[in-house]
Amino acid sequence: MVITYKCPSCGAPMVFDPESQKLTCGHCGTGLSVKEYEEKYGKPLMREETEQEKAAGRMDAKPVETEEEGSRVSYDQGSTMNVKKYHCSSCGAEVITDETTAASICGFCGSPTLLEERMEGAKRPERVLPFQITREQAVEKFRAWTKRGLFTPKGFRSQSTIDKITGIYVPFWLVDYRVGVRLHAHCTRTRVTRSDDTEYIYTDHYDVRRNVKAGYEKIPMDASEKMDDETMDLLEPFNYQELKPFDLPYLSGYLADIYSYTEKDMEGRGKKRVRGYALAEARGTISGYSGVNVVEQQLRVDETGAEYVLLPVWMLNYRYQGKQYQFAINGQTGKLVGTLPISKGRMFGWWAGLTGGFFAAITLISVVGGLL
Repeated sequence: MVITYKCPSCGAPMVFDPESQKLTCGHCGTGLSVKEYEEKYGKPLMREETEQEKAAGRMDAKPVETEEEGSRVSYDQGSTMNVKKYHCSSCGAEVITDETTAASICGFCGSPTLLEERMEGAKRPERVLPFQITREQAVEKFRAWTKRGLFTPKGFRSQSTIDKITGIYVPFWLVDYRVGVRLHAHCTRTRVTRSDDTEYIYTDHYDVRRNVKAGYEKIPMDASEKMDDETMDLLEPFNYQELKPFDLPYLSGYLADIYSYTEKDMEGRGKKRVRGYALAEARGTISGYSGVNVVEQQLRVDETGAEYVLLPVWMLNYRYQGKQYQFAINGQTGKLVGTLPISKGRMFGWWAGLTGGFFAAITLISVVGGLL
C-alpha cells in the first residue's frame, strides 16, 4: 500500500514542515496539523498494487555472507539485497525500495511515498521525534562547515552535492537498564611534616569498598544496518520530551527505514556502553586520595525496557577519491557530525604558493642587502 497525503485545497502532495510542525502544501500554502488532517479528511489517498504487479515487483537475490557481528550481516559489492517495486500514487511511476525502506520520494514527480505495510505489527514504531531543523537550515550549516576546510575539494561545496542532503528518520531502540556495581579499591593518602631540617613522609592506606546502584533510561542505539554507529552516537543528545506517538504523516516528505536489528540483537552493544557509564559513576565516588588502585570490580546489568522510535537526521554521503565521507545533522538540535575530505591538489598548490612566496621574500632581502 502506497500512501500520499494530498492537499484538500488543490490536490498537490503535502509534506511535514519542521518549522510549523504541520503538513504543508508547497503549491498553495495550506497547512494542517497531523491531528487536524486525520480528523477532517480521514485516510489519505493510496494506491494498492495488483497481484500481478506484486509478483513482477519482487526480485530475489541470495546474500553473500562476508562478516557477521551478532546478527549483523554485510554483503559484498557483487551481491544485491531484496528489492520491491511500488507505484507512485500521484503519477504511477515505479518506486523501487529495499527491504527496510518505509518512506521514500518518487524520483519522477517528487511526491512522498509512504509504505504503510512496512510499518505494521512489530515494525510499527511506538513514537517519533519530528524534524525541527528545516532543509534550508541544514544546507546553511553544511555550507558554513565546508568553509572551515582550507583544502576541501571544490566539488564538495557544489550545488549538485548540496542537493544530495536528505532528511531521514533513523530507527532507534531506546533501552532502559538497571545496573549494580561493586568496587574494592586500595587507596593511599600521603602527608608530609617537617621537624627542623628533617622531612617526614607518611603514607596512610585505606581499604575502600563501594556498592553503587544506578538506573539508565532511554540509552539510544541506532537499529539500521545502513547507518554508521559511531556517527549516530556522536549526534546525541536528542530531547526525548519532544517524542510524539507515532503517526505516518510525520514521515511525509522524508525517507524512513524500519529497524534491521531488534533490541536483543543489540544487547551486547548496549550493555557494554552502560558498563562504561556505571564504572565511571562508581569510580567517581572514590575521591580525596592521592592514589587509587581498583583491585576488584563486579557489575550486573539488567535491561528493564525498550522502546522502538524514529529519530530525525539530515544525511549526506560523499565519495571522493575512492573514500566515503559522511555528513550528518541532528534533525532536532542541529548538532553536526562529519569529516571534511582533503584535496591533495589544493594542499600541494597552497604549499607551493607559500614556499614560492617565502623564497621570493628571501631573494628580495638578499638583493636589497647587496645593494646596500
